[in-house]
Amino acid sequence: MQRADGRTHDQLRPVRITLDPFGFAEGSALIEQGGTRVLCTASVEEGVPSWMRGNGSGWVTGEYALLPRSTETRTRRERNGASGRTQEIQRLIGRSLRAAVDLDLLGERMVIVDCDVLQADGGTRTASITGGFVALALALHRVVEKQQLEHYPIMHQIAAISAGYVDKTALLDLNYQEDSSADLDCNVVQTKTGGIVEVQCTAEGQPVSRTELHQLIDLTTNGIQTLLQTQQVALAEANVPLPH
Repeated sequence: MQRADGRTHDQLRPVRITLDPFGFAEGSALIEQGGTRVLCTASVEEGVPSWMRGNGSGWVTGEYALLPRSTETRTRRERNGASGRTQEIQRLIGRSLRAAVDLDLLGERMVIVDCDVLQADGGTRTASITGGFVALALALHRVVEKQQLEHYPIMHQIAAISAGYVDKTALLDLNYQEDSSADLDCNVVQTKTGGIVEVQCTAEGQPVSRTELHQLIDLTTNGIQTLLQTQQVALAEANVPLPH
């Protein structure tokens, strides 16, 4: 199958991560992956949700939003609360980033990672996780540098990517056109060591075999290694340590 942008079936779109595109957050990163651009900011707050108080542990959560003209036609602002899709993506971001952190070392602090989609061309939730990790690691490194936290609590390096079957061909890193016509769409979150944090897969129409599913996961593993290297290069600019 010939992809519209000329990529091979196992090739990522061009990826760039820029640190500190804005200055107020403890950590921020702009991730650009093909036509998708997501601004990720990490804010560290003292205290945790009421249901966690007193146990000495911290919390990491994610928020996600599409800017109105991040899409081809205007997306309405969610003024009356997050839609079901938004809530599901926010939970995925939160679960994924919590897997990176030793919450006990964080103490009774909360890190909120806001992921605002500036332009959407497929893979916004996975780009949010990949960029969100960079913002999170940068923020926690700075809190340690300021001696507001004794130990750096990042345990795992985390990244995510999409894959799917389009016209019976397994493709990595789907853009919007491919995603909207995929027979199976899959989002995979992994650690640097290959540990799987989450797999989200949905078949459209016909179910797929276990063999086909495993082929997609194998495809994403190689793509995630490239994303991890991109994270490492970006964080090295700020001397942010990463787990071995």
